[in-house]
Order: sequence, then C-alpha cells, then structure tokens
Amino acid sequence: MQAKRLERHATNRPHTAEDTIAMPRPTAAQLAYGSCTVIFSTLAMLLLSQTSSGPGIAVIALAALALGLLVALTVPSPTARAASAPAGRAADEERVPTTL
Repeated sequence: MQAKRLERHATNRPHTAEDTIAMPRPTAAQLAYGSCTVIFSTLAMLLLSQTSSGPGIAVIALAALALGLLVALTVPSPTARAASAPAGRAADEERVPTTL
C-alpha cells in the first residue's frame, strides 16, 4: 500500500522549470568533431607560429577552443534533419513493402 502511494505521487508530481526547459545535449558527432578540431587546430597553429611565449600559447589555445565550439555547433543534429524533411516524403518512407 505504501509503495503504491509513493509511486502514484512520483508520477503525478508537478512539472518544474527544470523539466520543461531542458538544454539539448551534444551528440557524439558534435563532441567528436569539436574535440578533433580543437586538438588539430592547436597543433597546427603552434607548429606554424613557432611561438614559445606564454601569452602566445594562451591566445592560440583560446582561438582553437573557439574554433572547436563553432565546428561543434554547426554539426547538424538528427532532430533538425527529421523536422526539415517534407511531409509527403516522410509518409512514403514509412511504408513497408510486403510480398505474398
């Protein structure tokens, strides 16, 4: 009896601001592209600039982080591609051919 009462209260709880406004999580592709961009762009800029000063390395690191963030944000998400598909085409793709 007690377990049913607790279960009912857990499922009927009011929605809070955290439930309704959720921040989208990055996909695996966004994480991979962003991380690779940061690593390779930092390496390339350090090799090309041949800097050894602390402020120069800090500027290169910040530029690489900004570039990695830009790349990660421009990777299309799966929900954006599904929403942009025409409605007629999506209905055709859902049909499953059957053979008798």
